Amino acid sequence: MANEILQLDIQDHHVVMDNGILQVTLSKPDGNVTGIKYNSIDNVLEVDDKETHRGYWDLVWNSGTSGTTGTFDEMRGKEFEVMVQNEEQIELSFKRNYSFKDKAVPLNIDKRFIMLRNSSGFYSYAIYEHMREWPPFNLPQTRIVFKLRKDKFHYMAIADDRQRFMPLPEDRLRHRGKPLDFPEAVLLVNPKEPEFKGEMFLSAHYSGEDLVLKLSPDEPWKKVFGPVFFYLNSVSDGGDPLSLWEDAKTQMSIEVQSWPYSFPASEDFPPPNQRGRLTGKLFVLDRYINEEKMPATDAYVGLAAPGEAGSWQTENKGYQFWTKTDADGSFSIEHVRIGDYNLYAWVPGFIGDYRYDVLINVSPGSDMDVGDLVYEPPRNGPTLWEIGIPDRSAAEFYIPDPDPKYINKLYVNHPDRFRQYGLWERYAELYPDADLVYSVGVSDYTKDWFFAHVNRKRNDGSHLATTWEIKFRVDNIIDKSGTYTLRVALATANVAELQIQVNNPEAKPSLFTTGMIGHDNAIARHGIHGLYRLYSVDILGSLLVEGENTIFLSQIINSSSFNGVMYDYIRLEGPPSDSISLQNS
Repeated sequence: MANEILQLDIQDHHVVMDNGILQVTLSKPDGNVTGIKYNSIDNVLEVDDKETHRGYWDLVWNSGTSGTTGTFDEMRGKEFEVMVQNEEQIELSFKRNYSFKDKAVPLNIDKRFIMLRNSSGFYSYAIYEHMREWPPFNLPQTRIVFKLRKDKFHYMAIADDRQRFMPLPEDRLRHRGKPLDFPEAVLLVNPKEPEFKGEMFLSAHYSGEDLVLKLSPDEPWKKVFGPVFFYLNSVSDGGDPLSLWEDAKTQMSIEVQSWPYSFPASEDFPPPNQRGRLTGKLFVLDRYINEEKMPATDAYVGLAAPGEAGSWQTENKGYQFWTKTDADGSFSIEHVRIGDYNLYAWVPGFIGDYRYDVLINVSPGSDMDVGDLVYEPPRNGPTLWEIGIPDRSAAEFYIPDPDPKYINKLYVNHPDRFRQYGLWERYAELYPDADLVYSVGVSDYTKDWFFAHVNRKRNDGSHLATTWEIKFRVDNIIDKSGTYTLRVALATANVAELQIQVNNPEAKPSLFTTGMIGHDNAIARHGIHGLYRLYSVDILGSLLVEGENTIFLSQIINSSSFNGVMYDYIRLEGPPSDSISLQNS
């Protein structure tokens, strides 16, 4: 159907875009996608749902209270306008402007939909704007949703090694599914398709207070979300259905190479020639590993709003632009929007975060080279021992097999072992009476270090806080006044408080505490990392003894199964002058 003419049909309550390959129907002026006609299917969206619940943008907001909940808003437009209509493109706008008399979220919202000639898909983006004089509010969530026909779509593909047939939505109902430890988790006990019996069905997302977008009084804000491309493909009769996945990956590569798009009509989405570029080369200098600086290979380098080192993790009001370094540490960050940024980086294999202290201003067409940059990761002395790999993940630690009654067949013999339900409960089964003890030089962190430091669940449903021990031997302490450094890097934390003691678990106060940290939810959501946190704990030589020493790690909040942390990496450093000898290091 190549070279079909683009057609736009504006009706009383709907508007239809048609390029001869697919036909997209939207409600007017709401701006909800009510139908997508493709090939012989009149509508790929769920026809049993109301028109307003088939394809839509939505958000959740609250008026400044803490938390990730709030008022659900379907973002229905009030004004419709054709922004572009020519032989190559149609772009439609569905707009809703804020008024003080409204009880809606204090945002101007402009939802855009684009159809191009000869394209087997369509694009959508949205522009949110908050004026300085408007009330402050929090925005925990915004998204675009499409509900596909359950009688047509039975198979899902997320990655090359994450593909499977899907249970049906009604399998979540109580007579077919048994709710588990959190509302989104259901054990399928009587599914429509017997092959799914005994499996898990999940339908949720990560969330956390640390990532809620919060607008303060007198704070203006504007941001473009998208454009996002929605691609439809098909296979001829007798063809391999799995070829659809390969075709979709090819199309994804085309879209990535085409970004940033030049066709969106809004001036809030600048085209490529109105953006800038930044290049440079990153090195790492850790003199306890190498006296010379080393190329930061495969490091993550990015531009984000000005802030402290690592602040990019929770910054979501502005835009971020990231890339990875080459083998020699070279990097090039392309197509950056104009504005002021800091340059940030982190390097797998090394702890901590890097920030280039010079403010970077990107202007239209600018091409800046920052030259050679050197990151010196935190380090006070030589490594005496270490546990794990500093890569911001807990994947290298011991991940148990799931309880057979909760098993998800997709992740059997799969590299993502952590994606099984209920692994947190396995800790109490593996350590029913005493907590984990790790002996430096004897234990193997891939077998002896549980991937998540969680509570022990009792038979009565209550939870017991847990204390892990790291045992190591010291032969000779030359200088009792020397200071040793314990580096504790966390891959994630969820409503947890980690307290650290040396040789005396009952000492008050504890040598160190994180205080209450984290809302990452990675434990419950089958993740293996969340927000990265690094703590450095000074240990006086006088706290150590010749012979066996013990570091106690206590996670003291015990209100649920999901209180806990995942460690990324732990290291004990000696003083700058090595005044300690260690056996089995």
